[in-house]
Amino acid sequence: MTISLENQLPLQARATLTGSRAVIEREGAPSEIVSATAGQDLRASVVQHVTRIAFKAGREIELHTVGDRGDHRLLITATGDVSRLDMPTAPHVPPLPSASPVQDPTLPEGFSERVAEAFSGGPVTTGAIVVEEQQPTAPMTRREARPSFLTNGGGDAVDIKAETGWRAVAAALGLKVKPSPAAVALAQDRRLVAQHWPGCHKLAVVNVKGGQGKTPTSAMISAVFGRFGGGAVLAWDNSETLGTLGWRTESGPYDSTVRDMLPAADMLLSPDAGVSAIARYVHHQTDDRYDVLRSSPALFGSQSRITADDFDRLVAVAERYYRMVIFDSGKDESGERWLRMLDTTDQLIIPVLADVESAEGVRTLLEELSARDDHSARLAAEAVVVVSEWPQPVNARELKTVVDGLQEMVRAVEVLPFDPALKNGALRFENLKPQTQDTYVRVAAHAARGMTR
Repeated sequence: MTISLENQLPLQARATLTGSRAVIEREGAPSEIVSATAGQDLRASVVQHVTRIAFKAGREIELHTVGDRGDHRLLITATGDVSRLDMPTAPHVPPLPSASPVQDPTLPEGFSERVAEAFSGGPVTTGAIVVEEQQPTAPMTRREARPSFLTNGGGDAVDIKAETGWRAVAAALGLKVKPSPAAVALAQDRRLVAQHWPGCHKLAVVNVKGGQGKTPTSAMISAVFGRFGGGAVLAWDNSETLGTLGWRTESGPYDSTVRDMLPAADMLLSPDAGVSAIARYVHHQTDDRYDVLRSSPALFGSQSRITADDFDRLVAVAERYYRMVIFDSGKDESGERWLRMLDTTDQLIIPVLADVESAEGVRTLLEELSARDDHSARLAAEAVVVVSEWPQPVNARELKTVVDGLQEMVRAVEVLPFDPALKNGALRFENLKPQTQDTYVRVAAHAARGMTR
């Protein structure tokens, strides 16, 4: 079961038009070059191309076109409807030359006419668009027209995960079948979490109530980014004492914890320190390809406390050696390190059990964050919530109440199916059921989209 606000948000695409060519950039895909087809304006060719993408992906796309004819914004739906967004009203202008119908089974019927209408001043639901009088397009030179021998590395192609049911049977028989929308969406999510962004991004898995699934979620989100993105991911147990992340993950050759890394911070930050110096203080997960920074083992005593300044020093170390940090937040929301974690975090993931008392705790947390400061308010509004189907047997009515109530407060909600591998024992991505793995990929993709906003 999946309930997500993110699926209601359009994908973002930008087209830069110059002469007879346009460069299209969009979320989770390499840039593409589109040229005007014979008898068709370049803008119409761009919208036609993006409409194909929307139809195939089953998602709305918000297209922003820029170039020597001004800026325009269009909303293109998966069914081929094209409407104009956020533009001042303009007088009627001559329409673009109509495009020849495209006989393509991947395009919805009549979409070419809707493309022309969106640029021609025909009826739309919101706003209007300024379309200047068409200028003659210079013919392409032989160099521009010559196709390249090289490809762009796959373009729109994504690795579709093997499916089950009748599609799997058909594939086994050697028949070509179109992948389901769910399989396409999952492939796009896997591709998104495999990306690398400039700088070090930080996620915090938070819930001030214990037993809500913070540690399993921290480990599995780290595994998703590590497996698909190629490592350089750190799972940081930010508990003051005796955090369980170290108990449920692999041990490295040393018994190192955060207390060992702190006095070594200057050495790790020195220009002479090699990239492997960090291995002495973290625990590598061999299959899931991320590292774990364990919390202090001391149960009593002030020596286990890490101040805000200490935390900032450790963050500087993490930023040097990792592209992504996932905090397992712990429960002490009044501690200095907990609050500093919030200040340095780019995205929140909030696990919660499927009961109303747990949901009330999340509601209180979100309200407190909204009132704390602008950064915390943004984290609350952009949070991704993971509702676990636990305790078992799950009460379907209570689950729906929790999901419906929380999805009004955050950006996305995913329901995590019950999986015994999350409750006890070592946390390994490969030990999860396929549907559990897919859910964690979707959660990580929601977080990735939040980090790029």
